[in-house]
Amino acid sequence: MGRLTALIPGLIFFFVLTGCGSGRDSTDIMAGEEIDFFAMQERAEEFEPQIGTHGGEFILSTISDPKSFNPITSTETSTSEFTAHMYEGLTSINRVTLLPEPGLAESWEISDDGLTYIFSLREGLLWSDDTPITAYDVEFTFNDLIYNPDVRPNSARDLFTIGGVIIEVTALDDQTVKCVLPYPFAPFLRAMAQEILPKHIHEPVVKAGKFPSSLGIQTRPRDMVVSGPFMLDSYTSSQRVILKRNPNYWKKDSEGNQLPYLERIVYEIVADQNAQLMNFKRGMYDYLGARGEDYPGLKREEKNGQFTVYRLGPARGSSFLFFNQNSGIDEQTGEPYVDETKLSWFSNTNFRRAVAHAIDKESMISIVMNGLGYPQWSPMTPSEGFFFNPEVTEYSYDKQRALEILEQEGFSDKNGDGFLQDADGNTLEFSFVTNSGNNERIRIAEIIRRDLQDLGMRVHFQQLEFNSLIQKISNPPFDWDAVLLGLTGGDEPHFGRNVWHSTGSLHMWHPGQQTPATEWQARIDSIFDAAVQIIDTDERKKLYDQWQQIASDKLPLIYTVLSERIICLTNRFGNINPSVNGGLVHNLEYIYVK
Repeated sequence: MGRLTALIPGLIFFFVLTGCGSGRDSTDIMAGEEIDFFAMQERAEEFEPQIGTHGGEFILSTISDPKSFNPITSTETSTSEFTAHMYEGLTSINRVTLLPEPGLAESWEISDDGLTYIFSLREGLLWSDDTPITAYDVEFTFNDLIYNPDVRPNSARDLFTIGGVIIEVTALDDQTVKCVLPYPFAPFLRAMAQEILPKHIHEPVVKAGKFPSSLGIQTRPRDMVVSGPFMLDSYTSSQRVILKRNPNYWKKDSEGNQLPYLERIVYEIVADQNAQLMNFKRGMYDYLGARGEDYPGLKREEKNGQFTVYRLGPARGSSFLFFNQNSGIDEQTGEPYVDETKLSWFSNTNFRRAVAHAIDKESMISIVMNGLGYPQWSPMTPSEGFFFNPEVTEYSYDKQRALEILEQEGFSDKNGDGFLQDADGNTLEFSFVTNSGNNERIRIAEIIRRDLQDLGMRVHFQQLEFNSLIQKISNPPFDWDAVLLGLTGGDEPHFGRNVWHSTGSLHMWHPGQQTPATEWQARIDSIFDAAVQIIDTDERKKLYDQWQQIASDKLPLIYTVLSERIICLTNRFGNINPSVNGGLVHNLEYIYVK
């Protein structure tokens, strides 16, 4: 939920398909095709992997170069897409059941009051450079990296700060870690999937004050010491990232063979979805995340037997429009980051409500997604399960209602030029940007631009490379007006704290905010501070329902549509286990070339 996405990838938790607001039967999105998602999930939970063979490679494409290989400072999938294979935590999340299970730690004990956790690490764990993994690496990761104020950005610090207080993490010996929480922390075991980094490698870098810039794209692969199933082999800018098998990975199959089976994962960097589709059809890739518009043609070609097309339910995550509400002052120039006139528009809730009414989501689903999509109204989606609130404010496509709201706020075409002016005569004009390469998102952005232009707004649309766009929205001088982006999703709301809390490192509509700017933002802060300390899930849900209602009512993020998750995979691999929770390659360490 708390990572920016170039392609809105995400592993899916399927709860219920009805309630998406589309009015379509979940088993009949394509005429004549029925998909029993519940049966698919049941089969996934019962799946037992076969014994595979070592060797071979898995080839897929990605839209963007990696921004870095630093899992602590990253806030975007252009980093985590790779580091997820390279580093592990004390726990891991089973991508089929979505439950925490042992990772680097083989077991743990919890005190009666729920505030003290004692983790026991597995025997014989090794970093990829043959150095033992110990509890002191865990202590270092938390105390010297996550809780280090000089390490920025740092979304993990948001996650592991409870009521303004940090967790005490202490290595008792090489194999044992003690964590003392200041307050109850409901998702703690899930959160302990946090990546652990090697102390012997990074401690000197921290002491030199250089960790935030370490593990960058210029770092030599041999200097990236990891614990996960794969390690960096090479990176060629704008061409490819190659990960190779980590010979020291701890996990083994049921017969004691070391995992992973695959020798390499190859990411081809192709900054255009149409090119990715064409290359997949030519047999250049093994894996393709397809769009709704591609689906009919891919289903026809599936009959040739080279690949299989999987539909895995509605995507989790989100795609949304947001406006720059940063009221700060540029220290270099003394000027406000956002023009005062524009800030008065963007910070006006009724202005954002008018925009929400002006967006034609059904056209997005029909034109862009070939009918394989769902309107979204709030931060969580039906595919994200228990905490999803279906009773939020919805904004029907209603141009007349949008104009009425704007007129009430003083906007009208005062000079007859076809564009709206505010009460002071300023033309309603702003820039609008999204990331290049994602053709589906670009087409959605073009529909938004058209809808707002039809309403009388002068909108200047442009595209930027994903990492460049993230730098632009996250750093001074915050020179942007409106952006269309996406976030990964998840079934645990607290993991979106870095977005929704006013102090969060990914608080996009007002980056760097230190205190709540509005009463509703203060209420969201209090919800996230309180809900994480409540163990009873029903009581937590009541609070997170309030958050989703506030988000849909105040619209700091104006949501668009969810796509159907469509994955194509060549038929040369074993141990493929489709899951509506985990996607298609959630068990990559068990996948092998047949």
